[in-house]
Amino acid sequence: MNIVELGDVGLHYRIDGNADGPPVVFANSLGTDMRLWDPVLPFLPEGLRVIRFDKRGHGLSSQPAGPYTMGSLVRDAERLLDYLDVKDCVFVGLSIGGMIAQGLAVKRLDQIRALVLSNTAAKIGTPSIWQERITAAQSGGIEALADATMERWFSKPFRASPEMQLWRNMMVLQPLEGYLGCCAAISGTDFYTPTSGLRLPVLGIAGSEDGSTPPDLVRETIDLIPGSRFELMRKAGHLPCVERPADYAALLTGFLTKIGHI
Repeated sequence: MNIVELGDVGLHYRIDGNADGPPVVFANSLGTDMRLWDPVLPFLPEGLRVIRFDKRGHGLSSQPAGPYTMGSLVRDAERLLDYLDVKDCVFVGLSIGGMIAQGLAVKRLDQIRALVLSNTAAKIGTPSIWQERITAAQSGGIEALADATMERWFSKPFRASPEMQLWRNMMVLQPLEGYLGCCAAISGTDFYTPTSGLRLPVLGIAGSEDGSTPPDLVRETIDLIPGSRFELMRKAGHLPCVERPADYAALLTGFLTKIGHI
């Protein structure tokens, strides 16, 4: 276990693969921890320096008092990469992780060579929607949101599988303070203008059955960035890295190869 103290937060991170290899950083979604990427790792090419972390309030990272801002989440990632002396990484961000990716690329292009924006957008939902979820979780815990979230996260066949329960458990076991804090961060974020100014290689990934960030929403954000590429994964929901890990890894590998990262 690696915990680094970064100002007001202790961030849990892990490095796999080749310590001297080209860096690929993974940032996960709301209500999950770094284990979100476990299904994908066996399918990635050898030689990468794979960096994962639990954002503040999630997993084994500390839970500062909320609400959080997207600026604080971006700063956490920035400080972690500085601590690890990471430059020119490919940053893979899913959902809120993709928002962190956009913010970090705008702020620190020296750290980011290319982006994979997965099941995310420049703006997700509305403040009223997020306030409803915050209110529900404050009164009933994350459990109050779990069933509806599983419907948005996963395709119908996957929801019928025993594996779905593992991801439901991961969600409801996240620290409530951290979950609420990150809900507030998403609610207050609109990256349409800064993201439209990005000029770097970008791969966008959407799931055809995604009820949280539908394909058209993802494509709208990817289209803000000239030269970007959009891929739609069929029969997958908000977490295609869980439902179709081999195919997800193939998209990543193809992108890493195309931009010369491997």
